[in-house]
Amino acid sequence: MEYALDLLEQRTTSRPRRDAGQGRAALRDALLDILPLTPEATDSNRIWVSSWDAALSDPDLNADYARKYAQSRDRLSERVAAAQELGELPPGDPAHIAAGAQSFVLGLVVQALFAPAAFPPQRQVELLDDYLATLTTRTDPTTITRRDPDGGL
Repeated sequence: MEYALDLLEQRTTSRPRRDAGQGRAALRDALLDILPLTPEATDSNRIWVSSWDAALSDPDLNADYARKYAQSRDRLSERVAAAQELGELPPGDPAHIAAGAQSFVLGLVVQALFAPAAFPPQRQVELLDDYLATLTTRTDPTTITRRDPDGGL
């Protein structure tokens, strides 16, 4: 399995990436590159997702996956920060926003793999664009007053 995952990682890192520019467009491109929008990307995502079980039970593989996901979040954080500097995303913690974006896209990957007819490429892109639109109108979560379960502040 490690050999197959190494080959997958080599293929993933060597494939061409979208590059629409800077800011929010660059964030969108990075997220699109994760989605199973082509047969090749679908195959790669199937291998990746099917390896999660092994990664959860193997400490070395688990640590490797944790490192890779953290690196991915760091790259997304850089793109979020750049979009914020351009005024394309509101202020907020770039790492927090990147973690949410990564979580959204990975969840969409799973949905598309299990229900490809319900989540064809066009719908995946639409859902991603809808998600990104919510980021442009969000407020900084640290400024929101939360109610307690009993209805008080």
